[in-house]
Amino acid sequence: MLPTHDMEYLAEIAPGHSVSSEAGMICVVIPGFELGGGFDATQSDLMLRLAPGYPDVPPDMWWFSPPVRRPDNQTIRATEAREHHLGRDWQRWSRHLTPGQWRSGVDSLQGFLAIIRRELAAAAPCAAA
Repeated sequence: MLPTHDMEYLAEIAPGHSVSSEAGMICVVIPGFELGGGFDATQSDLMLRLAPGYPDVPPDMWWFSPPVRRPDNQTIRATEAREHHLGRDWQRWSRHLTPGQWRSGVDSLQGFLAIIRRELAAAAPCAAA
């Protein structure tokens, strides 16, 4: 399902993670993903939905359950959509990699999670100041 290096990385950073399949997509759930500061919670479950052909096909978007919110009630850009996957409701973070940002045969979930962390930091209230 996932390349060996991704499975090893997930086992190291998220021992309770799960990998399953839904509607032809590979679903990776990382429970209790640390959000960093600036949100109404410190952690949330993170889901990645990887298209057939991953890692040659880049990842696109990610999902949180429960939803990630700012304590000042300001809307986080492109997070309003809710979707039902794996028997749960998820908040979709609609973010897309730019052309050339994903290097087939080089990039992995480790780099994609770094992108997610950067987006979280940018969405935190202190980032808007």
